Amino acid sequence: MRSSIALIAAAGVIAVALTGCAGPTAEPEASPGVSSDAVSVRGDFGEKPIVSFPTPLTPERTQCTEVIAGEGDLLQDGQRVMVGLSISNGRTGEALEVAGFGAEEPLPLDLNETTLQGITKGLSCAREGSRVAIVVAPEDAFGDEGNASVGIQPGDSLVIVADVQRAFPVRADGTPTLTRDGFPAVVLAPDGRPGITVPKSDPPANTEVEVLLQGDGDVVESGDQVVVQYTGVLWDTGKVFDSTWERGGVAAFTVADDETSQVVPGFSKGLIGQKIGSQVGIIIPPADGYGDQGNGQVPGGSTLFFVVDILGVV
Repeated sequence: MRSSIALIAAAGVIAVALTGCAGPTAEPEASPGVSSDAVSVRGDFGEKPIVSFPTPLTPERTQCTEVIAGEGDLLQDGQRVMVGLSISNGRTGEALEVAGFGAEEPLPLDLNETTLQGITKGLSCAREGSRVAIVVAPEDAFGDEGNASVGIQPGDSLVIVADVQRAFPVRADGTPTLTRDGFPAVVLAPDGRPGITVPKSDPPANTEVEVLLQGDGDVVESGDQVVVQYTGVLWDTGKVFDSTWERGGVAAFTVADDETSQVVPGFSKGLIGQKIGSQVGIIIPPADGYGDQGNGQVPGGSTLFFVVDILGVV
């Protein structure tokens, strides 16, 4: 059975979907207010917080107050963050669930339409290292329907204390490098989304990798769970068959040189040994891809080309 915290955090499917992709200079979608300032939070960052507040809290808009200051840029749409979350009912004061603090693994959240809109709005005023008190207005939570399965009645607000323990960037930040002739051309949009032009020539028979942006982080090793942005196209048509950019969020999976890998062999080959912060181009022949059987939008016998931004390792 899914925990109530998972049901709440992943409730974006029933909330109003966020649109677009904010740039790094976007203004926060929530700001401090009477309700969020009324939330008292005690305890060290990363440890289970002691939360109290007067009831009921009935904000007309979602509010956010930074309790412990973070560092770096404000969080933005499309980022993946690792957080500790304490969630309470803003009408009754009842604690619904606490997770991701202390010895527990922090919870991964994608700041897009897959996450409850009030959480993404509230976290827009946070940075890595921030502890924030968020009071989510009903319209950004469960509205007039409520959610009886987690103890939320129609019109209830939510009080959330979040510790942003880690924030992954939305794009690679490495130094541009020169690629050899005959390799697919990649041009980046202002938000980092790649545009790809595949040459009108036969693809190589083996997996080939080019570093497009050279990062300076740790080296990806076999068995690591990597966080990435990527776009994959078919070599013979240039058609995009899969892209995290189009889905509005990053992806995370294990790359390995054995059966524990969660991706095709060529994808793992392209990432293992590369530095975090890099962007790589990977040409993957059928033998290291989906073979003669294909997969979904990939016909059998297809050579693939991926542009992958390596954002971090979990």
